[in-house]
Amino acid sequence: MTHILAINAGILVVVILGLWAISVRIRDVSFIDSFWPLGMVMLAAATFVQSEDGASGRKLLLLALTSVWGLRLSIHLFTRWRAEGEDPRYKRILGSAIDKKGWSFGKASLLLVFAMQAPLLFIVCLPAQLGQLAPEPASTGWLAFAGKCLALIGIGFETIGDWQLRRFRADPANKGKVLDTGLWRYTRHPNYFGDACVWWGLWLIAAETTIGLWSIAGPMLLTWLLTRLSGVPMLEYSLKKRRPGYEDYIRRTSSFIPWPPKT
Repeated sequence: MTHILAINAGILVVVILGLWAISVRIRDVSFIDSFWPLGMVMLAAATFVQSEDGASGRKLLLLALTSVWGLRLSIHLFTRWRAEGEDPRYKRILGSAIDKKGWSFGKASLLLVFAMQAPLLFIVCLPAQLGQLAPEPASTGWLAFAGKCLALIGIGFETIGDWQLRRFRADPANKGKVLDTGLWRYTRHPNYFGDACVWWGLWLIAAETTIGLWSIAGPMLLTWLLTRLSGVPMLEYSLKKRRPGYEDYIRRTSSFIPWPPKT
């Protein structure tokens, strides 16, 4: 088991360093967001290939759900980056280090973005890794069924939310406005909520095994990142400055868990 995780970590570090080299060449790190879900597919696939003793049904389920979620989201984020260019959040973070600390772009991008992404990605992806390693129980049960349902709900929720936002932004009449219809009427971040559902679902599947139970660190870390650090707080800090009606939207709309809006 340990050697499989070590190989996965080594693969991830090599790929991350390669992406960092690309970012230095183009002076933009924003594409790392599209690698986040793709990297988890990579780790899940690497585990699938190496874990010869794992229960085949559980392995296939974890790989399939991770792949469906990760490939769709990766394509969506990469397409958005190509259309919109550099993410202002990363530009602000790197600009501050370059201006105030005198760091080069390469040093700032490595220490503040890529070096942080690798361990966080690895930990969040633990359910898709550890859940594939145990041979027992050989078949999936009710807990895995509940996890599959929750993951599919998350994939659907996130996909619909992204589609609604993309359609909203495509209409020039909505420039500067706040999307507060569809799923965005019930939560300010349906995409983040969908992400959390996916990884809590994958953890439920992994939790049918003794070793997979310990992978709870993955969805716990992801939920904390989304709600307390790099997700909701960072995005809303920017939106409150750029969207005149966003403060009112915050007042009447749930931050994360879908809930009927306040009147």
